[in-house]
Amino acid sequence: MSDPLRPRASLRTAVVWEVLKDALDRRAKAVGQGPAEGAGEGAPGVLDVLDTGGGSGNFAVPVARLGHRVTVVDPSPNALFALERRAAEAGVADRVRGIQGDAHGLFDVAERGGYDVVLCHGVLEYVDDPAEGLRNAAAALRPAGTLSVLAAGLGGAVLARALAGHFTEARQALADPAGRWGAGDPVPRRFTAEQLTALVEAAGLEVGAVHGVRVFADLVPGVLVDTEPDALEALLQLEAAAAELPAFHAVATQLHVLAERD
Repeated sequence: MSDPLRPRASLRTAVVWEVLKDALDRRAKAVGQGPAEGAGEGAPGVLDVLDTGGGSGNFAVPVARLGHRVTVVDPSPNALFALERRAAEAGVADRVRGIQGDAHGLFDVAERGGYDVVLCHGVLEYVDDPAEGLRNAAAALRPAGTLSVLAAGLGGAVLARALAGHFTEARQALADPAGRWGAGDPVPRRFTAEQLTALVEAAGLEVGAVHGVRVFADLVPGVLVDTEPDALEALLQLEAAAAELPAFHAVATQLHVLAERD
């Protein structure tokens, strides 16, 4: 999914994409639709994937390129227009469908219990009720379906403000129930790993893995990554190595939770 012309973008999405791709592969094998033409017994099946808040298709289009059907629900008409264009350019327009809607009224536009995999990336920070948003995402899953949740991490924001010299704002974020550093904070809500996994479990899902995302990427000067030979690849490997270690979840810019419906 990474764009070779946008190395910083690749750096910020690589960990989530690798985890998600593995989960999609496992789920596709589990729901295999029998032998396909030219394939052996147990060929992977085509998944129905719901991407809530999927915007312009940062994940939806790469998922469709794997051969799966993706429905994107997003409140922004402009984002959905960009999604349509992006899917056409990638040659997957027949496998990507964009619908205007939001997590609160999800089942006004999406099918309850109709999806093998649901993505809930960058949604819980902005909805009025994160618990309801996760319950809706869980209810959209078929039995044994997989949920991928990506949300803003509290620790990463505190660390970033402190390193920028904004110590009062860093302390404010620590004390604020929503993890906001002030009135000018563009993110309405942030989570600790414990808070996020508790929300997922309360929605009736079993947490399979937790990853810290962008542990180092937002702190390393861009000029270093862009100009030093092999720096990008080395930083990608460092991010991947730290992602599963609980010690680094507390300082990650984002948190990723992979869960399954029983």
